[in-house]
Amino acid sequence: MLLGTMAGISPGPLLALVINQSLKYGRGEGIKVAFSPLITDLPAILLTIFLISEITSNEEIFGYISFLGGSYVIYLGVESIINAGKEIKLSSAKSHSLQKGVLTNFLNPHPYMFWLSVGTPLLLKAYNLSFLSAALFIFSFYLTIIGSKIIIAFVADKSRSFLTGNTYVWTLRVLGALLIMLALFLIRDGWNYLN
Repeated sequence: MLLGTMAGISPGPLLALVINQSLKYGRGEGIKVAFSPLITDLPAILLTIFLISEITSNEEIFGYISFLGGSYVIYLGVESIINAGKEIKLSSAKSHSLQKGVLTNFLNPHPYMFWLSVGTPLLLKAYNLSFLSAALFIFSFYLTIIGSKIIIAFVADKSRSFLTGNTYVWTLRVLGALLIMLALFLIRDGWNYLN
Protein backbone atom coordinates (compact mmCIF):
# COMPACT_ATOMS: atom_id res chain seq x y z
CA MET A 1 0.00 0.00 0.00
CA LEU A 2 2.92 2.33 0.77
CA LEU A 3 4.44 1.66 -2.66
CA GLY A 4 1.11 2.23 -4.40
CA THR A 5 0.38 5.44 -2.51
CA MET A 6 3.86 6.77 -3.19
CA ALA A 7 3.60 5.92 -6.88
CA GLY A 8 0.17 7.54 -6.97
CA ILE A 9 1.10 10.92 -5.53
CA SER A 10 4.73 11.33 -6.62
CA PRO A 11 5.36 14.02 -9.22
CA GLY A 12 5.82 12.50 -12.64
CA PRO A 13 4.34 12.45 -16.13
CA LEU A 14 1.21 10.48 -15.21
CA LEU A 15 0.39 12.63 -12.17
CA ALA A 16 0.94 15.77 -14.26
CA LEU A 17 -1.51 14.39 -16.82
CA VAL A 18 -4.08 13.56 -14.09
CA ILE A 19 -3.84 17.13 -12.81
CA ASN A 20 -3.81 18.65 -16.29
CA GLN A 21 -6.91 16.78 -17.46
CA SER A 22 -8.72 17.49 -14.17
CA LEU A 23 -8.02 21.22 -14.36
CA LYS A 24 -8.96 21.53 -18.02
CA TYR A 25 -11.85 19.10 -18.40
CA GLY A 26 -12.97 18.18 -14.88
CA ARG A 27 -12.17 15.40 -12.46
CA GLY A 28 -13.83 12.73 -14.62
CA GLU A 29 -11.06 13.08 -17.21
CA GLY A 30 -8.39 12.98 -14.51
CA ILE A 31 -9.95 9.80 -13.13
CA LYS A 32 -9.74 8.19 -16.59
CA VAL A 33 -5.99 8.88 -16.60
CA ALA A 34 -5.70 7.41 -13.09
CA PHE A 35 -6.91 4.03 -14.38
CA SER A 36 -4.28 3.77 -17.14
CA PRO A 37 -1.80 1.68 -15.06
CA LEU A 38 -4.34 -1.16 -15.10
CA ILE A 39 -3.82 -1.34 -18.86
CA THR A 40 -0.13 -0.51 -19.22
CA ASP A 41 1.40 -2.44 -16.33
CA LEU A 42 0.25 -5.92 -17.36
CA PRO A 43 2.95 -6.41 -20.05
CA ALA A 44 5.65 -5.17 -17.64
CA ILE A 45 4.43 -7.50 -14.89
CA LEU A 46 4.26 -10.55 -17.16
CA LEU A 47 7.68 -9.89 -18.68
CA THR A 48 9.39 -9.38 -15.32
CA ILE A 49 7.64 -12.39 -13.76
CA PHE A 50 9.00 -14.51 -16.63
CA LEU A 51 12.51 -13.08 -16.33
CA ILE A 52 12.73 -13.27 -12.56
CA SER A 53 11.07 -16.68 -12.22
CA GLU A 54 13.75 -18.03 -14.55
CA ILE A 55 16.53 -16.87 -12.22
CA THR A 56 14.99 -17.33 -8.77
CA SER A 57 16.78 -20.64 -8.39
CA ASN A 58 20.02 -18.66 -8.33
CA GLU A 59 19.86 -16.88 -4.97
CA GLU A 60 22.95 -14.79 -5.73
CA ILE A 61 21.24 -13.15 -8.73
CA PHE A 62 18.08 -12.69 -6.66
CA GLY A 63 20.22 -11.00 -4.01
CA TYR A 64 21.59 -8.55 -6.57
CA ILE A 65 18.06 -7.84 -7.82
CA SER A 66 17.02 -7.12 -4.22
CA PHE A 67 19.96 -4.71 -3.88
CA LEU A 68 18.94 -3.04 -7.15
CA GLY A 69 15.34 -2.81 -5.94
CA GLY A 70 16.40 -1.35 -2.60
CA SER A 71 18.60 1.19 -4.35
CA TYR A 72 15.76 2.16 -6.69
CA VAL A 73 13.34 2.60 -3.79
CA ILE A 74 15.93 4.75 -1.95
CA TYR A 75 16.18 6.86 -5.12
CA LEU A 76 12.37 7.21 -5.21
CA GLY A 77 12.28 8.16 -1.52
CA VAL A 78 15.06 10.75 -1.82
CA GLU A 79 13.51 12.14 -5.03
CA SER A 80 10.17 12.48 -3.23
CA ILE A 81 11.75 14.36 -0.32
CA ILE A 82 13.78 16.66 -2.61
CA ASN A 83 11.00 17.37 -5.13
CA ALA A 84 8.23 17.94 -2.56
CA GLY A 85 6.74 21.34 -3.25
CA LYS A 86 8.23 21.81 -6.71
CA GLU A 87 5.79 23.01 -9.33
CA ILE A 88 4.28 20.30 -11.51
CA LYS A 89 4.49 21.31 -15.17
CA LEU A 90 1.24 21.05 -17.05
CA SER A 91 0.99 20.55 -20.80
CA SER A 92 -1.64 21.85 -23.15
CA ALA A 93 -3.21 18.44 -23.70
CA LYS A 94 -6.67 17.90 -25.12
CA SER A 95 -9.22 15.36 -23.92
CA HIS A 96 -8.91 11.61 -24.84
CA SER A 97 -7.69 11.18 -21.29
CA LEU A 98 -7.51 7.40 -21.07
CA GLN A 99 -5.55 7.11 -24.32
CA LYS A 100 -3.16 9.84 -23.20
CA GLY A 101 -2.74 8.15 -19.82
CA VAL A 102 -2.01 4.78 -21.42
CA LEU A 103 0.53 6.28 -23.81
CA THR A 104 2.18 8.36 -21.07
CA ASN A 105 2.50 5.42 -18.70
CA PHE A 106 3.56 2.98 -21.43
CA LEU A 107 6.45 5.24 -22.44
CA ASN A 108 7.45 6.01 -18.85
CA PRO A 109 10.45 3.91 -17.71
CA HIS A 110 9.45 4.02 -14.01
CA PRO A 111 6.82 1.24 -14.13
CA TYR A 112 9.28 -1.11 -15.85
CA MET A 113 12.03 -0.31 -13.35
CA PHE A 114 9.59 -0.74 -10.47
CA TRP A 115 8.30 -4.13 -11.61
CA LEU A 116 11.76 -5.43 -12.51
CA SER A 117 13.52 -4.35 -9.34
CA VAL A 118 10.82 -4.17 -6.64
CA GLY A 119 7.31 -5.23 -7.63
CA THR A 120 7.93 -8.65 -9.14
CA PRO A 121 10.34 -9.87 -6.43
CA LEU A 122 7.75 -8.84 -3.80
CA LEU A 123 4.95 -10.42 -5.84
CA LEU A 124 6.86 -13.72 -6.14
CA LYS A 125 7.70 -13.64 -2.44
CA ALA A 126 4.01 -13.15 -1.65
CA TYR A 127 3.07 -15.95 -4.10
CA ASN A 128 5.47 -18.31 -2.31
CA LEU A 129 3.38 -17.73 0.81
CA SER A 130 0.06 -18.22 -0.99
CA PHE A 131 -1.88 -17.20 -4.06
CA LEU A 132 -4.07 -15.05 -1.79
CA SER A 133 -1.02 -13.12 -0.55
CA ALA A 134 0.03 -12.37 -4.14
CA ALA A 135 -3.52 -11.34 -5.07
CA LEU A 136 -3.73 -9.05 -2.02
CA PHE A 137 -0.38 -7.48 -2.94
CA ILE A 138 -1.59 -6.66 -6.47
CA PHE A 139 -5.02 -5.52 -5.22
CA SER A 140 -3.63 -3.23 -2.51
CA PHE A 141 -0.97 -1.79 -4.84
CA TYR A 142 -3.47 -0.86 -7.54
CA LEU A 143 -6.12 0.23 -5.08
CA THR A 144 -3.72 2.76 -3.59
CA ILE A 145 -2.00 3.90 -6.80
CA ILE A 146 -5.31 4.50 -8.57
CA GLY A 147 -7.11 5.68 -5.45
CA SER A 148 -4.49 8.29 -4.64
CA LYS A 149 -4.52 9.58 -8.23
CA ILE A 150 -8.33 9.80 -8.09
CA ILE A 151 -8.07 11.84 -4.88
CA ILE A 152 -5.54 14.14 -6.61
CA ALA A 153 -7.98 14.51 -9.54
CA PHE A 154 -10.75 15.59 -7.12
CA VAL A 155 -8.42 17.98 -5.30
CA ALA A 156 -7.04 19.44 -8.55
CA ASP A 157 -10.58 19.98 -9.78
CA LYS A 158 -11.38 21.98 -6.64
CA SER A 159 -8.14 23.66 -5.61
CA ARG A 160 -4.90 24.51 -7.38
CA SER A 161 -3.25 25.66 -4.14
CA PHE A 162 -3.27 22.19 -2.54
CA LEU A 163 -0.50 20.94 -4.85
CA THR A 164 1.96 23.51 -3.50
CA GLY A 165 0.58 23.58 0.04
CA ASN A 166 2.28 22.24 3.17
CA THR A 167 -0.01 19.21 3.55
CA TYR A 168 0.95 17.79 0.16
CA VAL A 169 4.64 18.68 0.60
CA TRP A 170 4.87 17.00 4.00
CA THR A 171 2.89 13.97 2.81
CA LEU A 172 5.48 13.49 0.06
CA ARG A 173 8.36 13.92 2.52
CA VAL A 174 6.96 11.45 5.08
CA LEU A 175 6.17 8.89 2.38
CA GLY A 176 9.67 9.41 0.97
CA ALA A 177 11.18 8.63 4.37
CA LEU A 178 8.98 5.53 4.68
CA LEU A 179 10.14 4.38 1.24
CA ILE A 180 13.76 4.68 2.35
CA MET A 181 12.94 2.51 5.37
CA LEU A 182 11.26 -0.05 3.08
CA ALA A 183 14.35 0.03 0.84
CA LEU A 184 16.52 -0.98 3.80
CA PHE A 185 14.39 -4.11 4.21
CA LEU A 186 14.86 -4.93 0.52
CA ILE A 187 18.61 -4.48 0.87
CA ARG A 188 18.57 -6.72 3.96
CA ASP A 189 16.76 -9.38 1.92
CA GLY A 190 19.44 -9.03 -0.76
CA TRP A 191 22.13 -9.49 1.86
CA ASN A 192 20.38 -12.61 3.17
CA TYR A 193 20.18 -14.08 -0.35
CA LEU A 194 23.90 -13.50 -0.87
CA ASN A 195 24.70 -15.17 2.44
